[in-house]
Amino acid sequence: VSSAGEPLNPEVIRWFADELGVTIHDHYGQTELGMVLCNHHGLRHPVHPGSAGFAIPGHRIVVLGEQGNELPAGQPGILAVDREQSPLCWFGGYLGAPTKAFVGKYYLSGDTVELNQDGSISFVGRSDDVITTSGYRVGPFDVESALIEHPAVIEAAVVGKPDPERTELIKAFVVLADGYQGSAELEEALRQHVRQRLYAHAYPREIEFVSELPKTPSGKLQRFILRNQEVAKQQAQQATPVSA
Repeated sequence: VSSAGEPLNPEVIRWFADELGVTIHDHYGQTELGMVLCNHHGLRHPVHPGSAGFAIPGHRIVVLGEQGNELPAGQPGILAVDREQSPLCWFGGYLGAPTKAFVGKYYLSGDTVELNQDGSISFVGRSDDVITTSGYRVGPFDVESALIEHPAVIEAAVVGKPDPERTELIKAFVVLADGYQGSAELEEALRQHVRQRLYAHAYPREIEFVSELPKTPSGKLQRFILRNQEVAKQQAQQATPVSA
């Protein structure tokens, strides 16, 4: 089984393993690059759960920090292609348009990833999807994966909502399974569910129950729509005059 486009949550990975006895081989690519990370079907190697795999031969893929330094395992940063050591990287830029994607010898993908100890690379999220809250950086995918493991949740989307004290607070949009109703009690249960599976700072402080989530025609989650909606709500509230 191969997968690409969006990372798969742990529940899906476990279901394939338990029910079908199949390991999912996840991959990563971009329109500009083609596929550059891959869990190879034809080569023996460990498949790190949730990772997009290893660099395709002919490419050197690294994780860059904010200062342009290559990061070790366990630290999130930007996925980048070392163009000087990637002879099969054919992308040379956008015709007639400048780009900030090239910095020195690197092509910056705009995606936040993390190097694993085994050399594989895990997708964290688009750089603008990563949430900065109280000094911590939180990938929305981790919080969404934790929420989906609760029996009441069918789908979830997590975004950063602007907050003057925390920079951003974590807000979750949740689609409930049949037989469940949104309530303050369920909100608190979901918060505690996430806190038990992730870090104390990674739980959603706000939860909104919705009937559906915005997606592209191919089914990819569009978090930016939800994020823009939250910004618009705040701007509208600030612009509304207070009654005497």
